[in-house]
Amino acid sequence: MTNISTREAAKKLGLSHSALAKYIRLGKVPAPRSITSGGTTVHIWSEDEVEKVRKLLPRIANGRKTRWQKQRESEKKKQAKPKKKTRKSNP
Repeated sequence: MTNISTREAAKKLGLSHSALAKYIRLGKVPAPRSITSGGTTVHIWSEDEVEKVRKLLPRIANGRKTRWQKQRESEKKKQAKPKKKTRKSNP
């Protein structure tokens, strides 16, 4: 099992390093193992942790609607629409 840095994990996830660090700080993403040395904290990611975050990303809001939220809203709208009644004509 290989360990990677936050920068490498962000690159694999298609995010910037600062975005991933912000998600960790805000609690939107679970923090991986960390090592503190000389007052600096370094997060160490495993491949499994990166995959868990990959599954969480569609549900994280950035101030705009995520794909997951849009899908839920469209499903709700489809369920809420009443079916049109068709009139049968008598010959």
